[in-house]
Amino acid sequence: MSNSMYYAHSSADPDKRDWQTLKEHLQNVANIASGFADDFRAGELAYAGGLLHDIGKYSPEFQRRLEGAPIRVDHSTAGAQEARALYPVQLSRILEYIITGHHGGLLNYGSCESGLEERLGNKFLPDYSAYREEIPLPDLTLFRPILQPIHKKIGFSIAFFTRMLYSCLVDADSLDTEGFADPVASSARGRYESFETLSQEFDEYMGALLSGAEDTPINKYRREICEQCREKASLPPQMFSLTVPTGGGKTLSSMAFALDHLRQHGLKRIFYVIPYTSIIEQNASTFRKIFGNRNVLEHHSNFDPKDLSDNDVDSIERFLKLSAENWDMPIVVTTNVQFFESLFSNKRSRCRKIHNLAQSVIILDEAQMLPTGYLRPCLQILSELVQNYGSTVVICTATQPKLSELLDESIRPVEIMRSPVELYEAFRRVRIKDLGALSDDELSERLCEHKQVLCIVNTRKHAQHLHGALSEHGTCYHLSARMCPVHRRKHLKEITELLQKGADCRVVSTQLIEAGVDIDFPVVYRAMAGVDSIAQASGRCNREGKVDRGDAYVFRSTERYGQATSWQRRTAEIGRMVMDQFDDPLSLQAVEAYFQRLYSYEGDDGLDRKEILPAFERGSGALQFPFEDIGWAFRIIEQDTKDIVIPYDNNARSRLDELRTSESPWRYTRRLQGYTINIYPDEYKELERANEIDIVGDRFYVLNNPDKYSEETGLINRKHNGGEGSLLII
Repeated sequence: MSNSMYYAHSSADPDKRDWQTLKEHLQNVANIASGFADDFRAGELAYAGGLLHDIGKYSPEFQRRLEGAPIRVDHSTAGAQEARALYPVQLSRILEYIITGHHGGLLNYGSCESGLEERLGNKFLPDYSAYREEIPLPDLTLFRPILQPIHKKIGFSIAFFTRMLYSCLVDADSLDTEGFADPVASSARGRYESFETLSQEFDEYMGALLSGAEDTPINKYRREICEQCREKASLPPQMFSLTVPTGGGKTLSSMAFALDHLRQHGLKRIFYVIPYTSIIEQNASTFRKIFGNRNVLEHHSNFDPKDLSDNDVDSIERFLKLSAENWDMPIVVTTNVQFFESLFSNKRSRCRKIHNLAQSVIILDEAQMLPTGYLRPCLQILSELVQNYGSTVVICTATQPKLSELLDESIRPVEIMRSPVELYEAFRRVRIKDLGALSDDELSERLCEHKQVLCIVNTRKHAQHLHGALSEHGTCYHLSARMCPVHRRKHLKEITELLQKGADCRVVSTQLIEAGVDIDFPVVYRAMAGVDSIAQASGRCNREGKVDRGDAYVFRSTERYGQATSWQRRTAEIGRMVMDQFDDPLSLQAVEAYFQRLYSYEGDDGLDRKEILPAFERGSGALQFPFEDIGWAFRIIEQDTKDIVIPYDNNARSRLDELRTSESPWRYTRRLQGYTINIYPDEYKELERANEIDIVGDRFYVLNNPDKYSEETGLINRKHNGGEGSLLII
């Protein structure tokens, strides 16, 4: 090539005066990636990956492509081929994965017919040798990854190390490219307050909260819980458990621990990982109130930044969107699904953010909700973050699952509370009574005897039938995932107001109300379920301690539509066994027995249903990993579902009108999430056949028949019969 200047990115300027040179891009990416990877002592390897990732752009063919030639050029394979020629296989293989995948995702190692080996085997590439005149590659002779495998699973450790390096590379590549192509967005990043300032804001908030609280025994315990969290914050980074009863203030106390622990040990971020979006919305709202909109990222499918009250909404929306790409904000609140699926993904967009988990505090709220079928892989990856990436993990729950026996001895959690048993007794506000088998007629009769009562059932169909029966005897509210989030929030607000007034209030709900919904009934009924679900249901009973003991009744429905799903039947049967054995089925001993039996019943196969861990060990000797296969296999929400937008109110209809004329329909995805429900494919096809679905903006499926959506129960479909499932936790 006659022109000695090589470019990485072009602009509209044909004189190339503002084009980014390839040398500059490679050096920038190498430096940024190296800085990220220094957090886990891998800066040298990340630096090499940054220099190598785009050397294929040194070919004359790629330079012509930048000038407008309509040709395709593979620029991602060259660096991997060069790494294979230059470095020993233990290092080159890691570089091969991250370089070939830096656009399309991490590949399976595969064979000569597919995957990484096919990509590097006999593929012809344009001449890219000009890179040698500009890019000196580092000597990695003395570099060795510093890893301590958990449970002797060296394959898993190296595979996760590879994924973390991949995250460093693709985030560095994205950030440098953004700096060239969109300097306005680039300059908006990183404008956060220091943790010194955030800690001061937290202390001021807590001071005001505690000074205004009544001097009651419960508030005394809440203060002690917070004090114990702050005391234990001085312990070195490791895995902790935090066993605090419902109502003990564990959200704020765990944040107090995280802030103090982070500052004392020089950690970098706080991640709050929660199973349900209903809890996230509450917790993130509290955190934003304390720390401000610009320091808290709420990352889940239902969040719309435009819902925030701020004088500069457009910049806040863009600011949060940028942070959602790589989780670089001080405090990130996200779901189990977002968190764990990102950690096992092979995709660039999902992996990009995970390097920021190194040297962070990770709080798993409601940890008993970790998906049982993936429990061993989830614990393995949490252990990796603690052992090899300098992070602290806090397993936080009122009903602590029996996890110690599943963890390596070196990672056994340290309990933050001095006496969880004393706390349980102090916050014990509910009597559990087993009513045995009940028909809906018998159940309805009992529910009508109560002025204020909550009944939680296992299936949506049961909720609809029971709501219909109770509505004949006065006002009754229904809650389920058949209602869009805005609709549910409206009902919850009305329910809360009725409860506070002491007015009649009967509610039938699926299990979505159990986790984190701040609501207080004097009496709760719960269809038989696992002890963890019964405990969560009891947490909605006598929550504020207005009486000495509230009543929580457990029953078994005799109705066909009230029967639990196969998984629910299993947990319900174990729950029944524990209730028969213990006078108090919610005691810490009973909860421990429940999880011990559950995990024993599942066995090793049931706790790693997709055989994620063995898949990383089979070819570990030669670093032959199935990244792509694992990315597809690890799906916390297994079912394929369709998102249906409900034109529930004027706000939704207004946004849909805007969408119909918008040139950027993708911008409305988050804005419409509060009006979206998930349905299964067969139900979608039924609506489609009846012409009750419109496609708007070529991507949104909108219900067009108002008669199919009820103000009382949400989307109507008489043929539908299913459990609540896990459609609430995306």
